[in-house]
Amino acid sequence: MEPIIGIDLGTTNSEVSFIFDGVVEVITDNDNGIVPSCVGLNETGGVIVGTEAFNQALAAPEKTIMSVKRLMGTEQQIKLGESLFRPQEISAFILKALKERAEKKLNRPVSKAVITVPAYFTDVQRQATREAGEIAGLQVIRIINEPTAASLAYESSNPETRRILVFDLGGGTFDVSIVKIEKGVVEVLSSTGDNHLGGDDFDWKIVERLAQQIRTEHDIDVKNDVTIMARLKRAAENAKIELSAAPFSVIEEDHIAKKDGRDIHLAFELSRIDFETMIETDLSRTMESVTKAMKDAAVLPSAIEKIILVGGSTRIPMVSNMLEKKIGHLPHSEIDPDLCVAVGAGMQAAREMGIEGSGVLIDVTPYTFGTSVVGEINGQPTPTMFFPLIRRNTKLPARKSDVFLTMYDSQEAVNVQVCQGEAPDALDNILLGNYLFNLTDAPAGSPIVLNFDLDLNGILKIKAVEKKTGKEISAVIENAMSRFSDQDLIVTQNRINGIWSGQENTDDAIDIESESKHSDDTLPLKYEELINRAMGKISDAAEDDRDEIINIIEDIRDAATEKRWEDADASCTELDDILFYLG
Repeated sequence: MEPIIGIDLGTTNSEVSFIFDGVVEVITDNDNGIVPSCVGLNETGGVIVGTEAFNQALAAPEKTIMSVKRLMGTEQQIKLGESLFRPQEISAFILKALKERAEKKLNRPVSKAVITVPAYFTDVQRQATREAGEIAGLQVIRIINEPTAASLAYESSNPETRRILVFDLGGGTFDVSIVKIEKGVVEVLSSTGDNHLGGDDFDWKIVERLAQQIRTEHDIDVKNDVTIMARLKRAAENAKIELSAAPFSVIEEDHIAKKDGRDIHLAFELSRIDFETMIETDLSRTMESVTKAMKDAAVLPSAIEKIILVGGSTRIPMVSNMLEKKIGHLPHSEIDPDLCVAVGAGMQAAREMGIEGSGVLIDVTPYTFGTSVVGEINGQPTPTMFFPLIRRNTKLPARKSDVFLTMYDSQEAVNVQVCQGEAPDALDNILLGNYLFNLTDAPAGSPIVLNFDLDLNGILKIKAVEKKTGKEISAVIENAMSRFSDQDLIVTQNRINGIWSGQENTDDAIDIESESKHSDDTLPLKYEELINRAMGKISDAAEDDRDEIINIIEDIRDAATEKRWEDADASCTELDDILFYLG
């Protein structure tokens, strides 16, 4: 059988995949399978692709091309050394490198491929992609949409009809799609996006800040020096990546420039908060696209059953936070966002070969891990607000950190509580550990960096660092992902064994019915939160909407009082949808 490979031809990175023994794998070559979408000329004039070209970009930016995907479908000529190339030709170099990588792994020639493109690519852009494949010596069997590929990677074995939101924020392009999967058929219901929005744009905002720092400190304008700007771009990208898991990134570039015969060095600390402020407008635009995609597909937030994250820039924590707030549940990123499109392309390639395959088995944490802080719950101040660090469904191993501030001057200590759960109040979650951190004399607002490191075996390592002094404490929680202590486990096993054998000890059994009952005096928390949110928006609503909101709130209260929970839930869904469109 002639092999067919799957290719994700990305703006920043590209990958090639194939099915081996029923499982699709991204093909590696002494690396992680990610090939920078970068083409260059070496010292002898030969073409180089991938990491080698990426590494030379700092020294020879004039002989290196990145982000060519943004130019696909245009007539723009690209200068590389002394020669001019069309975008298809530059892309063909990348495809040839991927083709050879696959041939080396399979030990046989490869001439057919499935290639992915953004869902909103025009016919001209798709044709340019097909032409690039043909130039590279590949017969392009199919061109499929990236959200289709991502959905295949996650949902290929799920027989149920599902509606999925695919949020794809890569290096140079952004799109959001609403996808329907029914009996293995993936249908894109709507798609929208921006050909010129992605991680590259975020990098350049950091570059602008670094150039401003050099100008302020040393009165030097470096914007016209391509070599210096290339170094700043690389430093900015590394800082962006670091800030996805840490609250601060220290950017250091020695000998960045010269002035009056002396070397100028750059040392700058960028905080996650400052970075998120830089890109907040761009990310708000992506949320507007989410709204548009749902309206175009005539799908309400409550109908979205899964959010899939695609593209390296979705690792920015602010992206998940904004999506969770907008849709109502956490996005999925179990499969590496950089690889899931390639996995889906490989699965479609396998289907073209007449083989049904599955994706990669990924270990994720089923629970959220965080700490207790002073904050607000439902607008009310509280000393026990739960602050998540590692969210459930995060791929393992996982490492996250964030910064917290002391409350008052000369604060002597802080109590670091480690909790597991999903409730907004830390007291309602499981306490895994309690650690006292004695502080040095410092003013209010002094930063403390808290690090969580969770490995594949469920061992959670905690480290708290007083940023000003470097003083730290650390701890290890051996069975962080277990909800049961050894004693609890024994009791539970005995109870289940007793139920199985028909000899249940009713004294130890949980009264499930009484647990599920709600207090007659108060609404369940989820109803109360929704009603409070509705009351906060009611003054801005039109008169008809205002009347409808009030009526639905009364329906919820009446249904809850009479314990008609299904009716109450239905009214909550209706109210949530109205609030979504008002917002």
